[in-house]
Amino acid sequence: MSLNDMETNTIMQESVAQNKLAYSVEEISAQTTLSKAFVRNEITAGHLKAQRFGRRVLVLNEDLQNYLRKVTNQNNEVTN
Repeated sequence: MSLNDMETNTIMQESVAQNKLAYSVEEISAQTTLSKAFVRNEITAGHLKAQRFGRRVLVLNEDLQNYLRKVTNQNNEVTN
C-alpha cells in the first residue's frame, strides 16, 4: 500500500467514525478515557441515555454528544 493509499484509508476511517450512529459502552470508554464501569453507572442513573438491542447496550451519537455538552456545561459553572 502506498503512502497516498494509507492517507486515504486513514481519512475514510476518521470519516466513518465521525458518522457513527451509535457507540457501545466499550467504544465510549476507549474514546473518552472514562471507565466502562463509570459509563454503565451513568446509564443506570439515567444521566446518559442508552438503548438495548438484544444483549447489546448502545448509546446514540446524538445522546452521547448531548451528555458530553451537559457535563461540560456543569463543570464550567462549578469552576466559574
